[in-house]
Amino acid sequence: MNLTDQPRPLTRAADGVPSSASLHHSLTTKLILWVSLLTLCLLPLQGAIAAGLPDFETLVEQQGKTVVKVTVTTESQTVGFSGAMPDFGSGEIPDFLRKFFEQMPQMPEQKRRGQGFGSGFIISEDGYIVTNAHVVENAVDIRVSMQDRSSYQAELVGLDKRTDVAVLKIDADGLPVARLGDSDEVKVGQWVLAIGSPFGFEYTATQGIVSAVARSLPDDTYVPFIQTDVAVNPGNSGGPLFDTEGRVVGVNSQIYSRSGGYMGLSFAIPINVAMDVVDQLRTKGYASRGWLGVVIQNVDQALAESFGLSHPEGALVSQVMPDGPAADSDLEVGDIIVEFDGHHINRSSDLPPVVGATRADTSVPVKIIRAGKEKTIKVKVGELEDDRVATGTTDKGATDSVGLGATVKDLNSDEKEQLQVENGVLVTAVDPDSPAATTGIVAGDVIVAFNRENVKSVSQLRELIKDAPRGKSFPVLIQREGSPAFLAMTLDKK
Repeated sequence: MNLTDQPRPLTRAADGVPSSASLHHSLTTKLILWVSLLTLCLLPLQGAIAAGLPDFETLVEQQGKTVVKVTVTTESQTVGFSGAMPDFGSGEIPDFLRKFFEQMPQMPEQKRRGQGFGSGFIISEDGYIVTNAHVVENAVDIRVSMQDRSSYQAELVGLDKRTDVAVLKIDADGLPVARLGDSDEVKVGQWVLAIGSPFGFEYTATQGIVSAVARSLPDDTYVPFIQTDVAVNPGNSGGPLFDTEGRVVGVNSQIYSRSGGYMGLSFAIPINVAMDVVDQLRTKGYASRGWLGVVIQNVDQALAESFGLSHPEGALVSQVMPDGPAADSDLEVGDIIVEFDGHHINRSSDLPPVVGATRADTSVPVKIIRAGKEKTIKVKVGELEDDRVATGTTDKGATDSVGLGATVKDLNSDEKEQLQVENGVLVTAVDPDSPAATTGIVAGDVIVAFNRENVKSVSQLRELIKDAPRGKSFPVLIQREGSPAFLAMTLDKK
């Protein structure tokens, strides 16, 4: 056998074919070159990505000290035993059972205390703080804790349930103040950060992006919410929503949840809306908003075609209330409002926040589409007064600025007919620790007369309450389930 017929060694090359070792070395060299080249190519991209990420660490360090924890104490009534004989209806009570109840000691009614948590942020060096109305509503004691663990007793300056905004005041000075941004400039997709006290865990920071703007929720007609995917949980309520520049663009208010915890949908009150309410609460103790007095509906494709529109837009007027401001204008049923005071109205839900933000007694241009043609008319905006008896107060435990303790609303002609009254205001809620509750007024009652004066509106009732005697009883006529009844009310001398 010739040497050339023997198997070639694996470590050598023959006939121009590389050996396994040589092939491995070549592949390794090429791999290194490719990795190096790829690294060089990715370096600019990595720098760009890093440059595009917000510096949350600096933001939290600079703005975290403006965030506070709000702790509230609430009271609920518990039933005691007065020693009176229970009402078993008809029938005789055995003597031994009667004596048993008569000999039992009297136990007065007691109040059960509860505690809740929320968040807030400082807007002035002298101690004004913004939080949510639902955090401090019905609180008998409010305390505010700072980042340095100092704690202050807080006074409720005022609250507005419609926007869920409340203002607190603490006795302090030289406090760090949150920077306020412009919520009208918030864009979908931008980074935002929330700081608050979820479940009582203080100064917790969570981040995300803006998911939507001008989001309308079923029970919050007057707030165009900022929707985010920031993790917000119970206790975050009232805390600030920051943009990447460290400016407050929203007040965290609500979450969408089936479990009670975070599920990816959080809603914040735009700071522009919140501060308008804050300014009103600080200056006059309550928040007022514009009122048009119309019933509107959304315009779908079928309606758009029937009204001669090229595409669905605007708010369709389906009713003009006879006692509303719009009744004195040229606005008609069937008009489609596409612009209000310079604000484009794309959907019907866009109109109420814009009208609500308009000052009462202001005449504004309204662009409508009538019979397929565009037209601009002038409308004088009225004032929505249905919660003015139930807003700002500096008295703990009260829910109104005049001492009645009931939320009331004006009645239109249809509601008066349905409730079988010619005049009056409807009670929608009653504070359990208030003169109204003590008198026996409950939600659903219609206050027809107050201290022998017929009640025609909420604003008139407010004046009657101011002029009512203190410390002695006077009659209040109500209508309950179609039946009239007089109740005796006594207001505190203070």
